[in-house]
Amino acid sequence: MLSVAVLISGTGSNLRALLDAAAEPGFPARIVAVGADRDAEGLAHATHFGIPTFTVPFRAFATREEWGEALAGRLREVGADLVVLSGLMRLLPAPLVDEFAPRLINTHPAFLPEFPGAHGVRDALAAGVDETGASVIIVDSGVDSGPILAQERVPVLPGDDEETLHDRIKPVERRLLIDVVRRVADGSLDLESPAR
Repeated sequence: MLSVAVLISGTGSNLRALLDAAAEPGFPARIVAVGADRDAEGLAHATHFGIPTFTVPFRAFATREEWGEALAGRLREVGADLVVLSGLMRLLPAPLVDEFAPRLINTHPAFLPEFPGAHGVRDALAAGVDETGASVIIVDSGVDSGPILAQERVPVLPGDDEETLHDRIKPVERRLLIDVVRRVADGSLDLESPAR
């Protein structure tokens, strides 16, 4: 059984979908802890499922590196086999990435390498493209630049704004994340050599 820790910053909609999936009989992974970089609303989802939570407040540390070391310490304590960034809106410092990668994955609301960064949906709309997508990647030291584990196209429809487009991307993102976690857990996806 694969042990998974999830890190969030916000409402945790992807987290909720993963918790629902993990609660299904036969799902080969279990969520062992949910952490956040602030008092995130989404921690309530973990509490609802009886999953331990922790907070490592970014603003409580003088540097990103100090925060990263404290966060790494909590991740070591929970002993997760896989760490999922699910809406964590912080760049992780290199020592943390180096310690946990490739067993450190992230979702992104674009068809990478298109539109990396914090505003992937807005950037796709600004570029006037007729399709964007969702991706799940291994986190590396760049910004949304790690190896791609899964991705799928999502059309941009006439009249879309950032909210409507993101609302159509989110279900795809959730489905891809659940599938990647399942495949890592059952051994059909090797994060050391992640050919899709």
